Parts: sequence; structure tokens; C-alpha cells
Amino acid sequence: MLTLREADVLRLLASGCSYAEIGTRLGISAHTVASHIKNAYRKLEVHCAAAAVMRAIELQVLVAGAPARAGVLGDQA
Repeated sequence: MLTLREADVLRLLASGCSYAEIGTRLGISAHTVASHIKNAYRKLEVHCAAAAVMRAIELQVLVAGAPARAGVLGDQA
């Protein structure tokens, strides 16, 4: 379904990060973030961030209230 990167981007989007913040945290451009989001929307058959997050939770791609994967937020752990 979603790639790990698309899921990471959705997790960060769900946490309230902007495209620029997501890009900085993942080491990619805001344009690449937009591409990942566009691909995720297409795969999830949605048209907005809230619907994408809800659909990903329904499909168990994201877990409600779960922290992002280790390293996704730039953690050094």
C-alpha cells in the first residue's frame, strides 16, 4: 500500500508539521514531500490531509496516537 516514506510523511503531517518542516526532518525538499503526499492521497483515494490520516488509521497503516518511527523525527536514539 503506502511506502515507508509515504507513511512517515503522513505521520508528520498528522502531527501538525508543515511541508517545509517535514522536509527538514526527513532530509528531503518540500517539493518531494508534496510528491509523497500526492502519491499517498492517490493510493488512499482521498483529497485532503485529514481524510488521508483517517483512512490510513482505518487501514492500520498508521496507529492513532502512536509516535513516529525511531529516527523519523531526527532522533539520535
